[in-house]
Amino acid sequence: MRDGLMRDGEWVTAAALADTIGVTPRSIRSYVTALNARVPGAVVVESGPHGYRAGPDVHAALRVSEPATPRDRLHRIVRTMLAAPDGIDVFETAEQFHVSPATLEADLGRVRALLGGTELVLERTASRARLHGTEMAQRRLLSRLAHDETEDAAFDLEALRRALGEESLGAAAFGPFKTELVAGLGELGYFVNEFGLGDVMVHIAITADRVARGHALETAGAGESEALASISALLDRLSTQHLGVRLGDGDRRHLAALVQTRVIAPGAAQPASVIRDRVAPEVADAVRDVVARAAAEFLVDIDHEDFVLRLALHVQNLRERAREQAWSRNPLTRSLKTTYPMIFEVAVFIADGLRGLLGIPLLDDEIAYIAMHVGGRLERSRRAGELLTATIVCPGYYELHELLRSSVDRSLGQAIHVVEVETRVDPDWASFGTDLVLTTIDAPGGDDRVVWIQPFLTEADVERVQAAAARVRRARRLARLRAELERYFSPDAFVHPVAGSEESVIRELGAKLVGQGVIDDDYVERTLEREKLSSTAFTDALAVPHALGMTATRTAIAIGIADPSLPWGDGRVQVVAMVAFSESDRAAFQTVFEQLVEVFSERESVQRIVRRGTTFAAFLDELVAVVDG
Repeated sequence: MRDGLMRDGEWVTAAALADTIGVTPRSIRSYVTALNARVPGAVVVESGPHGYRAGPDVHAALRVSEPATPRDRLHRIVRTMLAAPDGIDVFETAEQFHVSPATLEADLGRVRALLGGTELVLERTASRARLHGTEMAQRRLLSRLAHDETEDAAFDLEALRRALGEESLGAAAFGPFKTELVAGLGELGYFVNEFGLGDVMVHIAITADRVARGHALETAGAGESEALASISALLDRLSTQHLGVRLGDGDRRHLAALVQTRVIAPGAAQPASVIRDRVAPEVADAVRDVVARAAAEFLVDIDHEDFVLRLALHVQNLRERAREQAWSRNPLTRSLKTTYPMIFEVAVFIADGLRGLLGIPLLDDEIAYIAMHVGGRLERSRRAGELLTATIVCPGYYELHELLRSSVDRSLGQAIHVVEVETRVDPDWASFGTDLVLTTIDAPGGDDRVVWIQPFLTEADVERVQAAAARVRRARRLARLRAELERYFSPDAFVHPVAGSEESVIRELGAKLVGQGVIDDDYVERTLEREKLSSTAFTDALAVPHALGMTATRTAIAIGIADPSLPWGDGRVQVVAMVAFSESDRAAFQTVFEQLVEVFSERESVQRIVRRGTTFAAFLDELVAVVDG
């Protein structure tokens, strides 16, 4: 609930919050009371006639650890066990934590669950319990605690201190360390991924703390490349200077490898041949193959050698992380998935195609990094194709119209393309066939394309033109969406209310489409497989389950309305749109997919559609009304 309030920053009703997290409005009121009680005298959540919103003290509340919560106790138990090679006595520890032995036994069960993938084992002998495993495994567990404490993927020293213990680290050293690390990597010719850097800073802090306590990694036997040696030397110098810890050979190489696989990429000045030399041939070939298939499947312009090589280098580093189960977090995952669902879908396709190379399916955070590569490539190819055409109406006086056109090109050249300049005072307004008409004189009313501007372009003029251009683009997209949706929906594939698990809902909606002969049972199974790769809940309210591959006999959408909301992935949704695309409608995929997500990304629109759309006819009427604005 707190995350939803902070994300929107606007008033939200108790009913809307209840739908989001799957509780009753009465429970929401109880949660608000509990949040406000965390900091005496603070306003964590504001209440008013319009509902609730994040208060001025919400960030202060995030810094307050609730004493003796199960998570706090779990983390403290783990830290205590890691600091005691001989383990802990269950009865003594229970007394120290002011809980019963039975409660501590339950906590130890949660410790066992936390150890999955860390290669640590919880050993038990009578009343003593200890953790057994390598130093690297212990650090991996500390990293997991730190991530559990952190609200997002950024480096949070306070959260890290809670994970390692309040006495572990000083805050003053890490700011200069990070600043000089970024500068030093830049001098070595690398781009720095700031999102990955936060995660690596966690490992650097853990390493410094463990080395200071006498727990260094053993020296690695293999040699290191010149590039790795340069990074290793930089880390050692900064650690000695700022953290007061001299790293051994094993720790230097470990941290340098983390930096190389999570943080850096070749700078723009480095030619493709340099990148090609760093990528294993089998990785480059696998990426080249899946990129070509993705380009053909989604009709997107990504099949370029430069894109393939840079993505291949990322995938090669990703393969190293996958071997160690050392995933990178991405703070943009949610926004990428919600705002650019089509790009994220291409990334899911690529990630699925690379499963054989990587050996395992990828988490959403790692898929999001692939989406960032895809989005960057598409942005380069998209700009020219999205320019709107414009006519400038500016009665001639000396070179005034020429100066105005030059100003428009300079300030708005990335958004519009001027194709005509009219200098008459009485032009034929109906003859202009461009997307926009920018005029310095009065024009007949009723034409949304017309934007009045000053003869000498001002910032306000630029903002008005940009707003008009955005309206034109949105109107076109939504007009296409309305036409497509009315074509693809049918009353025989509408379920209200829908309830159950993700699998049961997909099977129920899939059966509607199977009954119409649109898809077969195999498509339903592949839709379930796609859902396992990455949740298709693209907004807080909408899930769009579908299969990879456009094998339907025709494109159709089955709709399920959930009231109250139902769990989906890590969240809850109120609308499930199971989409089946056919090969012949490949070009419509992006329009339908992205714009359907856009419509259901606005909370008020969702609530209106869900509350009123109890029948197919009512649902379609409300959806069209929202599309038409």
